[in-house]
Amino acid sequence: MFENQYIQQRIQKARDLRNVGKNPYRNDASKTISNLGFIQKFEYLKSQTEQKVTSQNYAITGRIKFLRLMGKACFVKIEDESATLQAYLSQNDLGDEFSLIKKILEVGDIINIYGYPFVTKTGELSIHALECKILTKSIIPLPEKFHGLTDVELRYRQRYLDLIMNPNVKETFKLRTQIISNIRRFFEDKGFLEVETPMLHPIPGGANAKPFITHHNALDVQRYLRIAPELYLKRLIVGGFEAVFEINRNFRNEGMDHSHNPEFTTIEFYWAYKTYSDLIELTKELFAYLLDKLQLPIRIKHMDNEIDFSNFKIISYKDALQEIGGIPKDIVENEDKLKNFLQQHNIKLDKSISYGKLLAEAFDEFVEAKLINPTFITQYPIDISPLARRNDLDPEIADRFELFIGGKEIANGFSELNDPLDQLERFKAQVKAKDAGDEEAQYMDEDYVWALGYGLPPTAGQGIGIDRLIMLLSDSKTIKDVILFPAMKPIRIDYDDTITQEEKEKKDL
Repeated sequence: MFENQYIQQRIQKARDLRNVGKNPYRNDASKTISNLGFIQKFEYLKSQTEQKVTSQNYAITGRIKFLRLMGKACFVKIEDESATLQAYLSQNDLGDEFSLIKKILEVGDIINIYGYPFVTKTGELSIHALECKILTKSIIPLPEKFHGLTDVELRYRQRYLDLIMNPNVKETFKLRTQIISNIRRFFEDKGFLEVETPMLHPIPGGANAKPFITHHNALDVQRYLRIAPELYLKRLIVGGFEAVFEINRNFRNEGMDHSHNPEFTTIEFYWAYKTYSDLIELTKELFAYLLDKLQLPIRIKHMDNEIDFSNFKIISYKDALQEIGGIPKDIVENEDKLKNFLQQHNIKLDKSISYGKLLAEAFDEFVEAKLINPTFITQYPIDISPLARRNDLDPEIADRFELFIGGKEIANGFSELNDPLDQLERFKAQVKAKDAGDEEAQYMDEDYVWALGYGLPPTAGQGIGIDRLIMLLSDSKTIKDVILFPAMKPIRIDYDDTITQEEKEKKDL
C-alpha cells in the first residue's frame, strides 16, 4: 500500500527522526491559544510602531499547508481548526535543531510552535518560533496546492482529505451541527421530550420503503434496520407521553441520487391533542426560529433559485396537479383519463395501480420539481397514506400534508390514524400490495394495532428530513455534500495515483 517512491521518501524521514531519538508520532503537544485567537489577540500589532512582543510566548499547533525554505530560515503556514497562521523559523533561534527541521519538515506534517507574535516586513502577523516540534509526520503527500482536491468522488470517499484541503467543507458541517442543535432546542423549549427508540426492528414499519435485513444471532431471528421510528413513538403517546421527538438515523434499501442516501437523519415528533393544521403552524415557527438563530435572511439562495420564507403557500393535492402541474381538472378527477394521460407521457404504470397512486405518479412528474418556495401540499389520497387519519368530510383523502421547498420534499406530517380497526384493514391492504409485488408496501404490525386498541389520543405527527434541510440552508447541490461519509459504490482506489504533481516536481528538481 505504501510502495510509492514519494511515500517511501517520507517514511525514511520518519525513520530519520527515530534515529536521532525523536518520535515522529509524539504525544506531548502543548497548545495555549488557537490560531484564530492568536490573530484576534495581536491584530493590533499591524498598526503599532513597535511590532515585537516579548513579554509572553504562546504555543500553537496545526498542519503545515505551505512551506518556504530560505537558507537559514523558513516560513510555514500552519492551519488548525480555527484559521491559518504564518510561523517564522530560523537557525538563530532554533540552533542545531533547525538543520534537522529543514531536512525533515514537509507540507502535511503536524507541528507544535512555541514563540512570540510579530509582524513581518510585508505586514503579515506571524509567530516567531523559539521552539518547534514535529508532532505527526505525514507520510502521504497532500494534493498539489494550486489545484487542491477537485475529484468529487475522491472528496466523498476520503472525507478526511476533503476536510484538510477544502476549509469551506468544515463550515458546512459546522452549520449542520448548529442546525441540529437549534432544532433540538426548539422542541425542548416547546415542552417535547427527546427519546430513543429501537434501530433494529422485528417488523419494519412507519414508511413505505424496502428495508435492510440482518440477523440476530443470539435470538436466531431476522431483524430489520429501521425505516422510520414512527410506530414506536406513537406507542409512547399511547403510554401517556404527550409530546415526544427523536433525532436519529433511518435506513432504506433504495437507490442513491442527489437527494437520497440509504442512511439518513430525520427528526420525528408526535404531539397529543393536536391536528395536522397545528403542525403546519409549528413548522412555520420552526423555520422562522432557525433563520433567526443561524442569522440567515428571510430570502435565501439555493442553487439557481431564491427561496422566500416570508410566505408559505398551502394548496390541496388535486389543486396542485391542476394549478401547478397544468393537468386539466377533468383528467385529474377521472381515473381512466388520468391513466391514459400518464401513459401518453411515457410513464410506466403497474397494471393494478390504484387511483391514489396514479395521482401520486402525476404529482411526482408534473408538480414536485416546480415547488420552489415553501409549499404545504394537503389532502393526500388515502391509499398512499396508510398511517394517516381519514378526513371527516371526505373519506378518500387523509388529513395529511407534505412540505416542499426547492423542488424537494422536506417534511411529512398528518393527523394520526387512531382507529385500530381502520388501521388493521389498511395494514391488510398493504400486505396484499406486498404480495402483489410492491416491495415498499408496509408489513402487518399486530402489536401496533394492539397498542391502538388501548387508545391513542388524537395526535399529530411529523417527520423532517434533516439532511435535505441542511442542503437547503447551506446551498448544497447534493446530499453527499452534507453527510460526512455518504454511501458510495465500491471501487478499487489506486492510492499511488493520488501522489501529487508537487511531489513529482520535487523529484525532477
